Amino acid sequence: MEQNADSYATPDSCIRVRGAREHNLRAVNVDIPRNALTVFTGVSGSGKSSLAFGTVYAEAQRRYFESVAPYARRLIHQIGAPKVDSISGLPPAVSLEQRRSAPGARSSVGTVTLLSNSLRMLFSRAGSHPPGAGRLDSDAFSPNTAAGACPSCQGIGRIHRTGEELLVPDPNLSIRQGAIAAWPGAWQGKNLRDVLEALGHDVDRPWRELPAAEREWILFTEEQPVVTVHPVRDADRIQRPYQGTYMSAHRWVMRTFADSKSATLRARAEKFLTDAPCPACRGARLRPEALAVTFAGRTIAELAALPLTDLDGVLAEGAGDEPPGAGGASAVSGGHEAARVLAADLRSRIGAVVELGLGYLSLDRTAPSLSAGELQRLRLATQLRSGLFGVVYVLDEPSAGLHPADTEALLGVLDGLKAAGNTVFVVEHHLDVVRHADWLVDVGPLAGEHGGRVLHSGPPAALAGVPESATARYLFAADGSAREPRPVRGGTGPSVRLSGVSRNNLRDLSAEFPLGVFTAVTGVSGSGKSTLVGGALADAVRERIAAEEEFAVRRLVEVDQKPIGRTPRSNLATYTGLFDVVRRLFAAGEEARARGWKAGRFSFNVAGGRCEECQGEGFVSVELLFLPSTYAPCPVCTGARYNEETLRVRYRGLNIAEVLGLTVESAAGFFADVPAAARSLGALAEIGLGYLRLGQPATELSGGEAQRIKLATELQRLRGDHTLYLLDEPTTGLHPADVEVLLRQLHGLVDAGHTVVVVEHDMAVVAGADWVVDLGPGGGAAGGRVVAAGPPAEVARTEGSRTAAYLARVLGADRR
Repeated sequence: MEQNADSYATPDSCIRVRGAREHNLRAVNVDIPRNALTVFTGVSGSGKSSLAFGTVYAEAQRRYFESVAPYARRLIHQIGAPKVDSISGLPPAVSLEQRRSAPGARSSVGTVTLLSNSLRMLFSRAGSHPPGAGRLDSDAFSPNTAAGACPSCQGIGRIHRTGEELLVPDPNLSIRQGAIAAWPGAWQGKNLRDVLEALGHDVDRPWRELPAAEREWILFTEEQPVVTVHPVRDADRIQRPYQGTYMSAHRWVMRTFADSKSATLRARAEKFLTDAPCPACRGARLRPEALAVTFAGRTIAELAALPLTDLDGVLAEGAGDEPPGAGGASAVSGGHEAARVLAADLRSRIGAVVELGLGYLSLDRTAPSLSAGELQRLRLATQLRSGLFGVVYVLDEPSAGLHPADTEALLGVLDGLKAAGNTVFVVEHHLDVVRHADWLVDVGPLAGEHGGRVLHSGPPAALAGVPESATARYLFAADGSAREPRPVRGGTGPSVRLSGVSRNNLRDLSAEFPLGVFTAVTGVSGSGKSTLVGGALADAVRERIAAEEEFAVRRLVEVDQKPIGRTPRSNLATYTGLFDVVRRLFAAGEEARARGWKAGRFSFNVAGGRCEECQGEGFVSVELLFLPSTYAPCPVCTGARYNEETLRVRYRGLNIAEVLGLTVESAAGFFADVPAAARSLGALAEIGLGYLRLGQPATELSGGEAQRIKLATELQRLRGDHTLYLLDEPTTGLHPADVEVLLRQLHGLVDAGHTVVVVEHDMAVVAGADWVVDLGPGGGAAGGRVVAAGPPAEVARTEGSRTAAYLARVLGADRR
């Protein structure tokens, strides 16, 4: 391992890590220079994030937390101390991770970047207010405050409504037969039916035959009468009378949609609602008095809906040199100077976002609709304006979702942070970013227990002398690819043809996707790739499959990067169905049979076998005086999640908690002679996930890992029917070595007679595709057109394509 930071030589010029043991790190010692751009590389699961985020950033946060007064600590999320002997020379740290949790519906591009604050200030201080109207405070221009939100929709901009045709889709059914589809299922639905019957309504008459006034009351009344219900007695049990409260279907749906903490219940309620622009504000989300104020002749809602590049032009026009009141720039005394200063500040902030390739976004674009990469770059643009220096910025794959043309701008931003006197740590796989680094920390050599060592810490060029490094093999290849060129399959057979597609920024688009081949959809960020593939293509294929017409494709599988679960109770084993197999194996053993235990005994989600102290969570909340509650391993089960009696039962020497602690790779050997388990584990290992633990919580998995787990789950149930697989940037978060493993699987699907369509930015992947559909030429309104379509070599020669030059570079290297 090279360990030479002397060229950055003062006693305090390095961050010195000693004995780092977080996750799979093996007592790592490493020196990393300050005031430099350092990139952490390694295959997925090698330990690079454990070093950069889990150790260095976590320790910086812990030290900050220790410096805060005890009372203030109550308001700060606590971070546990990382497993490390010492870290010296560590400045304060700022983390920009790709958060996996979705932001709230009220969060937008404007709120994430704080640009909305500046725009509201501009309207408050320099907007054209109606004659006689008083100046409004900036809060009056925010849909997220009581002063600004439209009272009809509470600042959401849309109204959810329902009607009889939604609540009762089949009026030929009676209430007992389930006519009111919007009612809850199971006991609650039966209870409401029994309450209605006790109130004197005929629950056996077809819905359409009930009087209109009666139907209206049943569905929409706000009354909640209480009545004694005498349920029908079953032969095997006694049901006593009880007091039942009636709730109309409308009230149930609206309350569930607004208040339920269950995503499943909310999604079910949403099926019975229509979503339309608010009739009061017409979707603008603000009160009329705020929408009466203009700048450059436009309301704040109109400006917020513009792409940032267009907004920049309007601000330049509005803050021009014409006198106040002329051209609608400002109608308030002294407003011209305020307009000039505020607009200039806003334009400089917008410039940072546009520089990162996000000029196609608008301020009112909701944050949940953004990719993780877009969100991180928005936060990065905000940091550029913060003026901080002397800190460590720790970034998680900032190139994710970036077209090669946009990566150059990203490198300029990273250099700018360094030039301002900061230290920049980047966990990254993009080889152009790796080559641009001042310092490289390569972790490996492999994943999980086969990784966790620093193979190299030094200038990137010196990695060439480290034979163990998987990164070196790709970094010094001519095109960043160490793969063998693949012959292009013909695209002359049947295809899916789309025409006249208009949604989001796609305008009357036509495109063709050959079947039985590997197709890559390319284009800069915001060009319309996801809208085309996940929207138009997916919908068209679904319709043709449902119509059962003559169509080669019989199944559609969309493999996205959404989490496989939202709580730690969901994990790799539960999602793949492997946990069911494991629990049945334990229940079939002599010890379990002797106790009369079924498979449910070995679930940590139900009472019986789980530890009741922590209810199967494995940890407990600890209440501290004057401090926020923190979490610690359960004192009874010490994190095992099961009670002592359950843990006494063993299968081949291991208890159920120890089996969940196995990695996929270890478990494959352990269950080699159990076909149902071996099939799942083999699919996971073949797709490069051998380092994951069976019980690894869903909340600890990256988007790329979640996507590969979904793909592995599909691979293990592979059927003969022609299937169309749609994947959105499947190589995100993958080391080139892992990309190779993934591509073998995807091309294997095509060789087996299926069709694969991927949205992709990795030109090495695109060069190996059979067909390419390139969108653009730009993002947002400047995109949404098919710039080129055909085999990779043909697309690489297309003028006007921003993809062509980068694709040609890879193809040229292949030919050499």
